[in-house]
Amino acid sequence: MLVPVGMGGRADGRRRAMRWWAGWTAVAGVVLLAACGGSGGAGRGPSSGPTSASTSASASASTGGTAEPGRGAPSASGPGSTAPVASCSAGRVEVTVSPGDAVERRLCVRTGAVVSLTLRPRADNRRWTAVRSAAPAVVLVSGWRVDADGTGRATLRCASVRGGAAGITVTAKAPDVAGAARTAFTLRVSVVPYAKEG
Repeated sequence: MLVPVGMGGRADGRRRAMRWWAGWTAVAGVVLLAACGGSGGAGRGPSSGPTSASTSASASASTGGTAEPGRGAPSASGPGSTAPVASCSAGRVEVTVSPGDAVERRLCVRTGAVVSLTLRPRADNRRWTAVRSAAPAVVLVSGWRVDADGTGRATLRCASVRGGAAGITVTAKAPDVAGAARTAFTLRVSVVPYAKEG
């Protein structure tokens, strides 16, 4: 079948126009999607910004929170530690032992400290008999006495220069029972010198 030349030209023109519009529509669609994607990314940007900032802030806060204990831990366990020294008493110290207390106690003092040890009367039939120091050069026992009510008293004088440790044992015994007195209480004293300046 033969198509007139004029009609074929118009049909080709319509097809070209349709292709042109389809091409531009596709391009416009791609540009629109890209714009939407960019604006969506930009919209997510501010919301993600504070999230990352808060995360880093919380991380730095947690680091700051653990930094202090981290610095405290080495000083407490390392050589030349000052952490135990902070809990050491200085000058005149009072230590009282009452019935029912633990049979062993620890005490940290500075050099030159004087400890007044008071032993309340025992609840059993035993009485305090003596106080002894395992290291008199570090802690010297003096002024031992037992009052009429059964209270034992002693003064523990710590070395003024040197540090060290000494076990202070207190014995007790029933007066009407034969045999040697036995250790009824132990005070473990640690003497810590003052830090040297310079």
